[in-house]
Amino acid sequence: MKFFSDNAAAVHPQVMDAIIAANQLDSPYDGDALSQALDDRFSQVFGTRVRALWVATGTAANALALSALCPPHKGVICHKMAHIEQDECGAPGFFMHGAKLILADGEGAKLAPDDIARVLGNIRDDVHQVQPACVSITNASEYGLVYTPKQVSAIGDLCKAKGLKLHMDGARFANAVASTGAHPADITWRAGVDMLSFGCVKNGGMNAEAIIVFEPTLARELPYLRKRAGQLQSKGRFLAAQLLAMLEDDLWLANAAAANAGAQAIAQAAGDRLLYPVEANEVFVRLTAGEAASLRTQGFEFYDWGEMTEEGGEARFVTAWDQDAATVAPLAAAIAAL
Repeated sequence: MKFFSDNAAAVHPQVMDAIIAANQLDSPYDGDALSQALDDRFSQVFGTRVRALWVATGTAANALALSALCPPHKGVICHKMAHIEQDECGAPGFFMHGAKLILADGEGAKLAPDDIARVLGNIRDDVHQVQPACVSITNASEYGLVYTPKQVSAIGDLCKAKGLKLHMDGARFANAVASTGAHPADITWRAGVDMLSFGCVKNGGMNAEAIIVFEPTLARELPYLRKRAGQLQSKGRFLAAQLLAMLEDDLWLANAAAANAGAQAIAQAAGDRLLYPVEANEVFVRLTAGEAASLRTQGFEFYDWGEMTEEGGEARFVTAWDQDAATVAPLAAAIAAL
C-alpha cells in the first residue's frame, strides 16, 4: 500500500501493450511513424496546432522548456515551493546556462497575479538586476491545488502586459483537467500558456513525458536543445507509443479521474486533519509521530512532509491511476480510526 508517490505506480497495461507493439523496425530518433503522429494527436487534444516533443523525464521537460523561454542572463518567476526550485537539483539553471529562478510566495504553492506583481515590483529595470523572462506555474500545485481557467487567464494577462512568457509544469496536468472538467485548451493556450510540460509517467506511463509548444516560433530551437541535452533517444518510437496510448480514448483523463477519486476517499476519512483542500491526487494530513508510526505498522507507506513530532506534523499521501476509491478503502479506514 504505497502512497508516497504516483511515480511508484505500475505502467498501465494499454501503455505496456503499445510499447510492445512498437518493437519493430522503424526509422530512428523521431523519424518513426509514432513520433511523427504526435503533433497531430496533441493538436486534436488541445484544439489548436501544437508541436509535441517527447523526452524521458519531467525534469528534462521542465528544464528544456524553460531553456527555450528564458535566455541565460534573465530569470524565471516561480513559487518558492515549485518542483523546479525544490526537487530538480538545479537542472533548470543548468539547462538555462545560469538563468535565475526568481522565487515568489502564494497560498497552497499557487501563484496569483498579485504574488507575481509583488516580485516584479522589487526588480529594478537596470543592468545590475536579473530581469524576468517568463513565469512558471504548476498545475496541479505541489500541495495538490488546481488552477482554474480563470486563474490561469489572470496570470496570462499579466504576463502578456509585462512581456513575459508563461510555462506550465503539468506533471499532474491530467489530474487538474479531470478535477476542473475544463477543456485542456482553456487552462493552457487560451489562457495565455506558451509551453506545457505534459506529464505521462505519474499517470501510468513508463518513461515518457512531452513538451507541448503552443507558439510555433518557440519550437524552432527545441529539437536542437533536446539533442544537446542527451534527450534525443535513438528509439524514440517507444516514448511516442506511450504518449499516444495515453491519449487513446482519453485514457489519460480516466486514469487521472481514478487517482483523484482515491484521494477524495482519503480526504473524507481525514476530516479536519486535512491541511489543504483536495483538488487532485495529493492529500496532506496532520498526524502525530505516533499516528504516523501506527499507519506504517499497518503497511501504509507515505512521506512525512517536514518534521514529525508527538505534538504533530504533516504527512503526504499520493494516489495513482491504480488506486481508486475502492483500493484506498483500507487506508481511509485506518486514518478514520486514529
